[in-house]
Amino acid sequence: MAEPLLFTVKRQAPEFVTPSKPTPHEIKLLSDIDDQDGLRFQIPVIQFYKYDPNMAGKDPVDVVRKALAKTLVFYYPFAGRLREGVGRKLMVDCNEEGVLFIEADADVGLKDFGDALQPPFPCLEELLFDVPGSSEVLNTPLMVIQVTRLNCGGFIFALRLNHTMGDAAGLTQFMSALGEISRGMKEPSIPPLWCRELLNARNPPKVTCTHREYEQIADPKGTIIPLDDMAHRSFFFGPTELAAIRALLPHHQQKRSDFETLTACLWRCRTIALQPDADEEVRIICIVNSRSRFNPPLPKGFYGNAFAFPVAVTTAGKLIKNPMGYALELVQKAKGDVTQEYMHSVADLMVLKGRPHFTVVRSFLVSDVTRAGFGDVDFGWGKAVYGGPAKGGVGAVPGVASFYIPFVNGKGEKGLVIPVCLPAQAMERFVEELDSVVNNSNVTKPTKSGPGSGFITSSL
Repeated sequence: MAEPLLFTVKRQAPEFVTPSKPTPHEIKLLSDIDDQDGLRFQIPVIQFYKYDPNMAGKDPVDVVRKALAKTLVFYYPFAGRLREGVGRKLMVDCNEEGVLFIEADADVGLKDFGDALQPPFPCLEELLFDVPGSSEVLNTPLMVIQVTRLNCGGFIFALRLNHTMGDAAGLTQFMSALGEISRGMKEPSIPPLWCRELLNARNPPKVTCTHREYEQIADPKGTIIPLDDMAHRSFFFGPTELAAIRALLPHHQQKRSDFETLTACLWRCRTIALQPDADEEVRIICIVNSRSRFNPPLPKGFYGNAFAFPVAVTTAGKLIKNPMGYALELVQKAKGDVTQEYMHSVADLMVLKGRPHFTVVRSFLVSDVTRAGFGDVDFGWGKAVYGGPAKGGVGAVPGVASFYIPFVNGKGEKGLVIPVCLPAQAMERFVEELDSVVNNSNVTKPTKSGPGSGFITSSL
């Protein structure tokens, strides 16, 4: 079994980076999609970069810090603070207080992380320090950035965003702009657009679609995932694993997308692992980016939240007893529910119902970030070796969410790595069930070592 990676990080005192030029002092309202309860948390992202001899003598901390000040001229709301008004309405006080920035050094090199450079990351709390008082939603920095130099000449860029300010597409748009300005551009190639009014409730608001994702479900048996004794692991799915899963589907379903196929499989395995009663309802929530589902599509440059939480609901008994194709049909239908009208209906529901949280009772939420472009962000040192979510299980209720992240394993196979967070005993059952699904492939038995060589690629 591989020894856990231990290292020391020395941090400088946190500082505030403000726009390099004066920016408007104003109040900007978030949209009625942005300010729903389920987005009122901080989401962490992490990027690893190799040493580049062409950048010898350049300090990544200095490069990013200076570029951040210039980028905030264009994205000045990120330098403000969130306030709450009547009816829980959120707004940004654009006051130039700045983004929290941390300079750090680690006594470790990129190669020490091994081939399995993926969540959960060792010492994440050191690579993205939670500055006391900074993690509240209101009246605190909307973004925290830490740049950590490695002793090999590479570095780690870590960022934490108040999720009400933007989704994965919006965040990568900002990070790409930061990269462009780090590389010498005077302004971002995609000008940022606020346009949050496009996702506001109508007047008068009228809920026109079914939104079971916001049902308020009682939990008398206490089946919301416990916050203690949680296990975090990542799973790699390459061509071999996906072929093994597809082999369990009827012929007419084998052409479905990787996302739909994997989601059906993981939902079923996870439900088996959590052992709910057969008559209890279980839910799969598929994050769907709605930008292209508007007519015309939302404008290029929009960096707010533009996704929905469509849900499929069935009983645990039906999900477990039926073949996997049953789950696949439910997943496909849920994804197809999202239209422009659906998004307007969600915004209307938020205003009418007090901006509720999506249902977390016996829910599993999956978000595909394979097209978000985190790995393409370039500060001058090339593309990231790993770029994307820093962990799974994020949100107000840890353990509910998993991300689908593009990844190349130790054998050079392209695929997805998916972090999963479950109670320890349920994780053991989950691993066993998932392994049984792919046991006709050449996947080795689960192990905590072998980066990229086994089914489970990382664990803590």
